[in-house]
Amino acid sequence: MFHRVFIANRGEVAARMVRACQSLQIEAVCGASEADLDANFAYLEEATDVICLGPSAAAHSYLNMTAILQAAKQSHCTAIHPGWGFLAENATFAALCEQHGLTFIGPSPSIMDQMGLKVASREAAQAVGLPVVPGSDGPLHSPEEAIQVAKQLGYPIALKADAGGGGQGIRRCDHEGEVKKAFADASNEARAAFGNATLYMEKYLEGGRHIEFQVFGDGRGNAVHFGERECSIQRRHQKLLEEAPSVALTSEQRDHYGEMSADATAAWNYAGAGTMEFLMAPSGELFFLEMNTRLQVEHPVTEAITGLDLAQAQIQVAAGQSLPWAQENISFSGHAIEVRINAEDPDQDFRPAPGTITEFQIEGEGIRVDTHLQAGSKVSPHYDSLIAKVIAHGDTREIATQRMIKALEDAVIEGVPTTLGLHQRILKTNDFHSGEFDTLWLARWMATE
Repeated sequence: MFHRVFIANRGEVAARMVRACQSLQIEAVCGASEADLDANFAYLEEATDVICLGPSAAAHSYLNMTAILQAAKQSHCTAIHPGWGFLAENATFAALCEQHGLTFIGPSPSIMDQMGLKVASREAAQAVGLPVVPGSDGPLHSPEEAIQVAKQLGYPIALKADAGGGGQGIRRCDHEGEVKKAFADASNEARAAFGNATLYMEKYLEGGRHIEFQVFGDGRGNAVHFGERECSIQRRHQKLLEEAPSVALTSEQRDHYGEMSADATAAWNYAGAGTMEFLMAPSGELFFLEMNTRLQVEHPVTEAITGLDLAQAQIQVAAGQSLPWAQENISFSGHAIEVRINAEDPDQDFRPAPGTITEFQIEGEGIRVDTHLQAGSKVSPHYDSLIAKVIAHGDTREIATQRMIKALEDAVIEGVPTTLGLHQRILKTNDFHSGEFDTLWLARWMATE
């Protein structure tokens, strides 16, 4: 087992990894930007050591590979945990860690490269029997080629960035007249966001739901799954609320697609935590979208219904230990819901609202709060606006929902506007209670609320 682990991330992510290290009696060393050193984060006080990575801008701190590697080496760490976001899915960084004698807590650079590009990941998925959304055979080279493929697929279609993520580089087209402009817009956005303008095409499935399966492999051909998460309540392709299990899946579907996901993970010799993301068509069929080669923001709902610590297991497997579980030993209990509380103003198109938290309190029965903030902490304009993740667990979906509503109603967060009220309203809608929603539901509901 590692003696010291360097945490190459910030905020709620870093706080989660500090806890995971502490549970294994591992010393956690945190990197921090100049802005975060002055932000009054509790996890920086709990860490064994804290090293300044550079100026506030992420490009000069949390994305500065040289600074991170130097900090890890000089603090005598033998492993680096990237968390999620920043360098977590950067194959170059993973390879550099290996070159410098540091264990990267995550999958191999080769699998990250493969899954980092959507066309390659689609091909890999098809090779192991995962169903994919009907689409182009490889990348598109021109708007004219896109028009020809669209005619074969039938409208509507979606142009997507090969290197995409976070909803960037995506354009829907309902007829041929939209394709040329959409192709130019999507490729330009993809080039600016990812340095890669390559596009491919998928059939646009109306009324789809976003379902993902948590998987975990040991890098030696063994893997398990932990069931699915429902992630359809989104704003601009960004998840806002997640739950496990999904009310849209039957137990037979859960077993079928879970086993398929675990088998694919094993076939790829994947090491560590990963997420198979699927689009569920109105027909009930699931299509593979991509694999995220890291732990997800929403992993706590899976931990809640399984009673397992996925972050801890990441470290154990990276240290060479076997998978802590066999598939037959993984069971599910109750229902869990997670909401992301952001320092944003929903009435101003979710505009980020940095500032200082003057009061902070969230608690309740069956409630878990993952946060890096406390009273006096600063929400920086330099990074994402996440304040906390609130997770409610109960024997049934209704109990979990009511526990979440009460926790949010009783919560006290002062100093910045938040999405607390928005989540309360969502949880009280008839659509949420009936489970009748898709990835476009939030936009439709907000337009009529």
